[in-house]
Amino acid sequence: MAVKWSGGHSSSVLCLNVSAEGLVASGAERGELVLWDGGGSPVAQLRLPQAEDVTSVLFSARSPSTLYTSHGETISVLDVRSLQEPLERFHVNEEEINCLSVNDTDSFLAAADDSGAIKVVDLESKKVSRSLRHSNICSSVAFRPQRPQSLVSCGLDMQVMLWNLQKVRPLWNMNLQECDMEEESSQSAGQFFNPPLAHSLSVASCGNVFGCGAQDGKIRIFRVTGVRFERELEFQAHSLGVSQVLFMPEAYWLLSGGNDGKVLLWDVSNNVGKQQKSPAKSLHRKKAQAAASSRKDGKLNKVASNEHPGVVPKLSIEHGEKVNWLSCAEIKGSRRVLVADQTSSVSAYPLPEP
Repeated sequence: MAVKWSGGHSSSVLCLNVSAEGLVASGAERGELVLWDGGGSPVAQLRLPQAEDVTSVLFSARSPSTLYTSHGETISVLDVRSLQEPLERFHVNEEEINCLSVNDTDSFLAAADDSGAIKVVDLESKKVSRSLRHSNICSSVAFRPQRPQSLVSCGLDMQVMLWNLQKVRPLWNMNLQECDMEEESSQSAGQFFNPPLAHSLSVASCGNVFGCGAQDGKIRIFRVTGVRFERELEFQAHSLGVSQVLFMPEAYWLLSGGNDGKVLLWDVSNNVGKQQKSPAKSLHRKKAQAAASSRKDGKLNKVASNEHPGVVPKLSIEHGEKVNWLSCAEIKGSRRVLVADQTSSVSAYPLPEP
């Protein structure tokens, strides 16, 4: 079922990204960076300085020929039309970078690292404009679409945070373990042995809904409302940790990859993300929901999560290897999910049409 893209790397592929023009970038251990065409053939290769692992690759939304890469504590900016020496380098993080994100307007770049720091670089002045922080490794950071000053992050401190670049402190944060302990205080203490260390997050194209994958195998879906967010849905997705989540361009289709070697496609549109057409309707809906919630003893999310019959994968792929990264590409008119794992190949699987 999978088409293997090989011949580009000699080490484990750690990260992937696809440009608006369909060019695929992959980063691997020992500084390996490869560009692929849509057919899975390598078109350019580069070994970055010091042969440090390439942990994140990201094309600019506004300038598809610009590629941001993180390797070790360094961010290199490359021109994919001539994959040679970096155009620029930023060395603003103190420990290895895990994830990069650039906002819609190409004005800010965020880099999350092992120290828990998120360094936000102003791409015009080339200087750090904000330094945000988790108390443990920050595993993932993402700017929200259509909101260039707003971003979300998660980490191994089990915290999910909402930030605005005008403030140093988070606008809102949620401790996943504390939430689980509150909900499951009357049940088993399993969470203590498998804490929800947060590995990955992805924001839907609407900018208000985002998903987070954690070590306990669960996916949690949140909705941002103003300066806070609330958990709308939670479900057991994988038998081991969820290493990657990725919202697809379709409103609420979500890909997940796990340490159990599975890649799953979820449609959560029936559970979250109903567009609110007017403040009046929104208020009316909230009152109705509050009434329903009180009738059901406040367990709406819980019922909708682990026991909801609608939360089943639309597609289940037995990939067989621990998933390092997921991306999505349009190839010859059809959608493919690209999977990076412990091997030196990239796997491409067909996806159903929305």
